[in-house]
Amino acid sequence: MTQPKISSIAYLIAEPVRAVILITLADGSSMSASALADAAGVTPQTASSHLAKLLDGGLLTVETKGRNRFYQLAGPDVSHVLESLAAVAPQTSSWRSLPNRSAHELRFARCCYDHLAGQVGVAVTQGMLEQGFLLESDEREYVLTRRGTEWLQSLNPQAGEPCLHDHLQARRCLDWTERQHHIAGPLGTHLLETFCRLGWLRRTAGSRAVHVTGSGWRAFKLHLGIEHLRHLEAPLHAVTPARKTLMPAPVAS
Repeated sequence: MTQPKISSIAYLIAEPVRAVILITLADGSSMSASALADAAGVTPQTASSHLAKLLDGGLLTVETKGRNRFYQLAGPDVSHVLESLAAVAPQTSSWRSLPNRSAHELRFARCCYDHLAGQVGVAVTQGMLEQGFLLESDEREYVLTRRGTEWLQSLNPQAGEPCLHDHLQARRCLDWTERQHHIAGPLGTHLLETFCRLGWLRRTAGSRAVHVTGSGWRAFKLHLGIEHLRHLEAPLHAVTPARKTLMPAPVAS
């Protein structure tokens, strides 16, 4: 019987520069080596060395477009591992105390690879539970109810998906900033895509941060009873931006 080599993956993630590279790509985006070097604060040569190790370890994939090579996470499972580790990792004092705009924006609402996370992601999950759209199945999954299926179909009337209830698996993902669960898996992907298509959410270029629009706040209040977070978003625009996004401390090797 074979066993997974957890230590080899842990070794790759534990190195601080590699941890930053992975977290930078955790929204599912693809970036060049030079852009990732800037994000990690290292030289292109150093970044290339770390990228090669992450590729060999199966955590990244690369796509060549002309003369450029673009790196991205090997899949949503990698992002899920990062979020799970971040949820139990010690946070840097700077993350807890500095009025850093990027840090606050990521805590408020962000993309966790292909689904919504942060305070808004947790609130959407709680709202769906309270409205009876979702049930807690076990420690790992949620179950979309018939009422939840009808709600989603009302948001996507043109989709005509009678089997929506059957194929949208909902995984519980522990949010590393809120220490509560949000929705991941196919349902999480479907929700993020739907909210963005309806104009309720707007993704921030070059960042994992997500902005809730005016129509989004009205819709979240109407459908999910979410209104307590709106006052938290406005102060974000008054916070002085920092040069780098602060991330959780990497797991020690």
